Amino acid sequence: MMRKFEKSKKLDYVCYDIRGPVMDEANQMIKQGTDILKLNIGNPAPFGFRAPQALLDQINENLYHTEGYSDSKGLLSAREAIVTYCRKKGIEKVTADDVYTGNGVSELITLSMQGLLDYGDEILVPSPDYPLWTASVTLAGGTAVHYRCDEKSDWYPDLNDIKSKITERTKGIVIINPNNPTGALYSQELLEEIVTICRENKLIIFADEIYDRLVLDGLKHVSIAALAPDLFTITFNGLSKSHLIAGYRCGWMALCGDKSFAKGYVEGINLLSSMRLCSNVPAQSVIGSALQMEEETEKLICKGGRIYEQREYIYEALCQIPGISVVKPKAAFYMFPKLDIKRFGIENDEKFVLDFLRDKKILLTHGGGFHWEEPDHFRLVYLPEKNQLKMACEKLEDFLSYYKQK
Repeated sequence: MMRKFEKSKKLDYVCYDIRGPVMDEANQMIKQGTDILKLNIGNPAPFGFRAPQALLDQINENLYHTEGYSDSKGLLSAREAIVTYCRKKGIEKVTADDVYTGNGVSELITLSMQGLLDYGDEILVPSPDYPLWTASVTLAGGTAVHYRCDEKSDWYPDLNDIKSKITERTKGIVIINPNNPTGALYSQELLEEIVTICRENKLIIFADEIYDRLVLDGLKHVSIAALAPDLFTITFNGLSKSHLIAGYRCGWMALCGDKSFAKGYVEGINLLSSMRLCSNVPAQSVIGSALQMEEETEKLICKGGRIYEQREYIYEALCQIPGISVVKPKAAFYMFPKLDIKRFGIENDEKFVLDFLRDKKILLTHGGGFHWEEPDHFRLVYLPEKNQLKMACEKLEDFLSYYKQK
């Protein structure tokens, strides 16, 4: 059923957080010829990362055979490869019919919310979050209720806060693991406790796991769907980050577990999937091969690998800057440092990153953009090479040596 949608102040707020005056200012500076170091977005390509050559070669070879539409869910070969990957992660109750490919995970997040929510329905979303989750809930007419992640506990979700925010209108919970923007990796014990809460309250689990192959320090990612075969879980993943092909827009979602009560929802997802015809077919055609190229990603995240070494450098450098503290991330390629707002007189974190942009020509994202309520955080992407990260840290330290917001 198509819903009438009236633009609201809440939607303005969501869109403002995602884009806002900082990005507008940066784009204007770029138009005027200013060189901006973009530490605001997880896009590997501008920083010299290249997809595995074998993957690029295969996409080129497949172009001639991927000019037409695929099935709306995606190529059967791609979906079967995703099923194999799910089973490798311990997710058993999933078949090719349960898999939907998308133009990146972002498209599928929006689709999953549109198929589920009516006005007044609630979805639990972490704070901080990947802001598209909040935007997609809002666009679908629902309400994003943010549960707090605890910086003092390695950015783990606050289980008591989750419990306190469940109401009769709560339809599901979003779990972003590994987490963007904090780089946190959740333990199996924590995930099992979240599963218990979901089981007791009959919640759908939306598991955003696109960084599951970018786990550092020899740690292991555990998929929450593997711990909850009796619950309805939708697991999101893709190749944009782990295989460095963000521009190819290659993602998927897998419907796992008990779907017996969700027939209408699944029908809605099928309808919405068919309405957009299909996702990028050339990108779909290499999903199977990509998921067998584990060693290519491992080269980046092992000791001596570029992502690992840049994580080590930027963490130590930030810890040396007076007025900044940071939890060392265990996955992905983001950091979410904390500012001593009393030291710098900060009342508005968006103004802080805007002032830094104008002064030092470096673009960050303020914590409020990830629905963090206090004006004391910002996100930094550590994809640039060490020399650029060094320059950025030196400029940040210099900036903070004299910066006072009030």
